[in-house]
Amino acid sequence: KDRLGRELSMEDAGRFLEELSTLIMQGTSEVPGNNVRLSIHLGLQQQIAAKFGDQSGAVVVIDVRTGLIRAMFNHPTFDPEIFARGISQAEWDALSTHPDHPLEDKAIRGIYPPGSTYKLFTAAAGLGEGVIDAKTSFTCTGSLRFAGQDRRCWNKRGHGPVSLHKAIQQSCDVYFYNVAMRLGVDKLAKYAKSFGLGAPTGIGLNNEKGGLIPTSEWKRIVKREEWQEGETLSIGIGQGFDLVTPLQLAVAYAALANGGRVMEPHLVEQVVGPDGKVVWEQTPKVRGEALIKPEHLKLLQDGLFAVVNEPGGTAYWTGRLDEVRLAGKTGTSQVFRQEERWAKGEEIPYALRDHALFASYVPVENPELAIAVIVEHGEHGSSTAAPIAKAVVE
Repeated sequence: KDRLGRELSMEDAGRFLEELSTLIMQGTSEVPGNNVRLSIHLGLQQQIAAKFGDQSGAVVVIDVRTGLIRAMFNHPTFDPEIFARGISQAEWDALSTHPDHPLEDKAIRGIYPPGSTYKLFTAAAGLGEGVIDAKTSFTCTGSLRFAGQDRRCWNKRGHGPVSLHKAIQQSCDVYFYNVAMRLGVDKLAKYAKSFGLGAPTGIGLNNEKGGLIPTSEWKRIVKREEWQEGETLSIGIGQGFDLVTPLQLAVAYAALANGGRVMEPHLVEQVVGPDGKVVWEQTPKVRGEALIKPEHLKLLQDGLFAVVNEPGGTAYWTGRLDEVRLAGKTGTSQVFRQEERWAKGEEIPYALRDHALFASYVPVENPELAIAVIVEHGEHGSSTAAPIAKAVVE
């Protein structure tokens, strides 16, 4: 409203604020202020934008040693200048009703099922609780019979006998169904949460969403229902109630890379005075330690290496580089249940297609960066999301 209490249009409001700003500045002499130096790497942002194209989603790149954010990319986006000059009703309607939600900061507010990128945390729980070890093997025939229903693996022909290494490398659903059943939802949640999933990261940006790592108590309180054992199978492969943000996924994979430290992410690297002297500098902050023993972490890291660098890995053809070695995990998260989707991929409407994910770190020998990529309705992490992470590394 204006000073007389009359309703203002969006365009009038913009002009009113500009006039108010002018009045405030009249008679005020300029005072040099400090400069905020962000941790964002501009060239990296531009490279991601070029590779991402017109797809919808987000990319986060974080320094695994310090928690500094090197890239935080969202698409689609908008020009913020339209708000400064006075946005028209038509422009506002176009933004606020857009099906890909350009006003949403997907990196910190987009919540998605993590899909197979979550399997590393199921494995961490299985190793930590002693229900599996490196040699534990389950046979995958393409599905697992549970409570009178077939829980399918993505590979309908099956993977045959599967060890932990092969299960991560080839992303065998049946292996992780078995691990999840032996653990139960609450033990799964304990380990996943220790990596920073399902809670705000502490980045300090407004309205960061926490996502959800479910427990039996959560369902009892929120849904007023008891937890069903069959739901644990879905949780074990990153489906069901599991929801994470791209930033959380990057923080969790940074912990897989740096020895288990869950870093607090930051966007401001330094504050520099008018004289060029550093007034304040960000120091690394560890928010917690993941529940993982060094020998177990090494098994998971070997599996992530195999995903990209060993024949048969789900990202072998799309994420591998000769110059530097990347370790990561592909993921596909369902938007709708399988029975609600159409049979042939080319016939599936855009809004029903799976999300594509890839979470990774680089270089393998001495990790510096963790990268999380989510392409909404991109369908396959290996073919859609992994090449974007590869472009980041290049």
